[in-house]
Amino acid sequence: MGRRRWLARLSFALAGLAIVILLVFAGLRSLAMLAIAVAAAVVSLDAAYVFLSRRGVVRWLAFAVFVLAPVAVIVIYAFRNLLWVAIAAAAAWLLAGMTGRLALTGDQEDARMPEHPAQPPARHPYLIMNPKSGDGKVGKFDLKRRAEALGAEVFLLGGPELVDVAAVARAAIANGADLIGVAGGDGTQALVAGIAAEHGIPFMVISAGTRNHFALDLGLDREDPSTCLAALSDAVELRVDLGVINERTFVNNASFGAYAEVVETPAYRGDKLGTTLNTLPDLLQGHRGARLHAQADGTQLEAPQALLVSNNPYGTGDIAGLSRRSRLDGGILGIVGITVSSARQASSLLRGTHAAGLKVLTAEQIKITADDPEIPVGVDGESILMPTPVTCTVSPGALRVWVPRDRPGVVAPKPPVNWATLRHLAGPARPRAHRIQVPQKPEVALWPRKRTRTRTAPRRR
Repeated sequence: MGRRRWLARLSFALAGLAIVILLVFAGLRSLAMLAIAVAAAVVSLDAAYVFLSRRGVVRWLAFAVFVLAPVAVIVIYAFRNLLWVAIAAAAAWLLAGMTGRLALTGDQEDARMPEHPAQPPARHPYLIMNPKSGDGKVGKFDLKRRAEALGAEVFLLGGPELVDVAAVARAAIANGADLIGVAGGDGTQALVAGIAAEHGIPFMVISAGTRNHFALDLGLDREDPSTCLAALSDAVELRVDLGVINERTFVNNASFGAYAEVVETPAYRGDKLGTTLNTLPDLLQGHRGARLHAQADGTQLEAPQALLVSNNPYGTGDIAGLSRRSRLDGGILGIVGITVSSARQASSLLRGTHAAGLKVLTAEQIKITADDPEIPVGVDGESILMPTPVTCTVSPGALRVWVPRDRPGVVAPKPPVNWATLRHLAGPARPRAHRIQVPQKPEVALWPRKRTRTRTAPRRR
């Protein structure tokens, strides 16, 4: 606690130093510096929105403005001999934010999910591997041979014909598999994880996909998938939540609106960047895509252009589902809704989670309706057409995941810089109140008791 208190004080000192640098070396010009920086940020964000929502010459003019706005700020500061002042003040402010986050970071153990013994030992582990996933990680790391050496039965997905992965998993369990795992992408992981949870058997994740966000949030090594096989010999069990969307499970997120529409485009896999830039203008201007409406535990989200529903919320400030989840056992859905229909609303995103076009919340259930009978949904990165309404819920602790006892682990989440909490933390330490035990005195009557006379029998003469 003492370390955190001094870090909070250091954060305030560095923030004060940033202000002092501006006032001493720039004087009243510091106000102009701040105004120019804010104006450049607004112009850049507006230009970014125009670049994404328009085509042709207007798009590339907006791109030029987006690039030149910060360059113009640097040139203005340099001509006024204020560039070094801006750099020094920005560095002090950045350090103030870093020390503030460190001060607000609590116990690291709180971010870890509880571990349970992996019992009873698996006698018939069954692993499904996709050799094409992750640019051939299954073959590159010799996962099939290594898994078989540890006693696992391996099924390789291959050949020109489509393979029903769910049918393969169900057949393996029917034949006695008491642990099932997947070496592949998050979409395949989610499909087999739902079947494992349905039968109550442990599930094993092997990070052999392209992104493997689920493996990363479980604390596994995403670079070397062979380390995940250690769960076959020395494992601990994590009990994690599963997201459910119209009776289909997901482990990461389900996305609606702009992102799902882009992924559904046939040309997306061949040219992701070009397809995205070509599709976004129609989506942002409302010329394409269904009009969505969502209700999350009583909270209304009207016409969001993009909606992200995640199995447990992502890190603070993430509106794209690109960061990490420190825990997967909270029993809640993370929800992010974005509505940006003009450059002005795009500028408001500078306010972060307080922006008018941004809603960040948590809920146990969300129901999405649309003016179309079917809408595309990106479920763990795979585009699926689903009938409306679409309902997302969370199944707490439904999945038993076996992970290696020795693994990289999950980095504790960084809390947002809350200056009010920092001020309270940086204050003087308050002495703890000690409870003094006072010896109890014998009970004393507050009023004198009345004397009662007893009648005696008269004596006989």
